[in-house]
Amino acid sequence: MEFVLSKFYTKDFLKSSIFNFAAVLFIFFVPALSHLTALPIYLIEPMRLAVILAVVHTSKRNAFIVALTLPIFSFLVSAHPVFIKSFLIMAELILNVALFFFIKEKIKNDFISMLFSISISKTFYYSVKLVLINSLLINGDLISTPIYIQLITMMFYSLYLLIGRKKEVK
Repeated sequence: MEFVLSKFYTKDFLKSSIFNFAAVLFIFFVPALSHLTALPIYLIEPMRLAVILAVVHTSKRNAFIVALTLPIFSFLVSAHPVFIKSFLIMAELILNVALFFFIKEKIKNDFISMLFSISISKTFYYSVKLVLINSLLINGDLISTPIYIQLITMMFYSLYLLIGRKKEVK
């Protein structure tokens, strides 16, 4: 029994658990925070932010867990985004994490790896979203967040990852 408990109560496990709890709380409160502050917090892509923070401050495995669970959690507690779009966002975030680690292994540059992984995963997202809109499976605009805001957040998240991972290594 002690062996089993010792596996669960490691520093990494506790760090990931605390992070995951905070990420879930953040996603849970984003709609309320947006309403209370009158700020469109969704424009900073809160789920992607949580995934980037997981990549920087926890483990590769945990980054995948966050990418997998946050869209489902958001749908279950708020019915937003709609069911199909939740799975599309989940696929995009998982692709983002997978591509980041794949590209990073090839070129050894965190900033470029994250920049490319976000760009490619967004291209995937918008391609599939276009098909879903044209198939009438979801409705709404193809691009709801202005491109310039997406470019700014992409640069900011890539820079944060570059700086944050250097600090984590030290």
